[in-house]
Amino acid sequence: ASSSRMMDIQTQLSERALELLALPDEPCYILDVGCGSGLSGDCITEAGHEWTGIDISKAMLDVAVDREVDGDCVLGDMGAGLPFRAGVFDGAISISALQWLCNADRSNADPKKRLLTFFTSLYHCLNRGGKAVLQWYPENPQQIEMVNVAAMKTGFTGGLLVDYPHSTKA
Repeated sequence: ASSSRMMDIQTQLSERALELLALPDEPCYILDVGCGSGLSGDCITEAGHEWTGIDISKAMLDVAVDREVDGDCVLGDMGAGLPFRAGVFDGAISISALQWLCNADRSNADPKKRLLTFFTSLYHCLNRGGKAVLQWYPENPQQIEMVNVAAMKTGFTGGLLVDYPHSTKA
């Protein structure tokens, strides 16, 4: 039951991210960062858009392929930069992936550098006016600051939305 509950939560978060993107009423091309098994991609497809996803886990991408998702799936590490052409995406979403860049998982991993690389490449692959909605779980105010600084340094504007202010973690 817990896995179906997690899938329901993932779907709700994906639908909310698409709502916040405020896409035009026409098919758009969306990047799903940390696409995993393609659950967010299913929401993108249902909303009438095309998508490409990227994930660091080959096992999760294999699940997406087995599920015969409609999007294209790319194996890659978002912290090493996104391997896409300039201006190709109309928007981007990411559900529960960004927090993985906030911690050093190896001794040579620098979270600030990996975040800057990610946001630089994300900004680069979005078309002019393209937006990104990144849902994540910060562990502390320092992580929020680190993400905001990296995003603004690379050209993103906007800000942080605490979407569930009554949550004990918000």
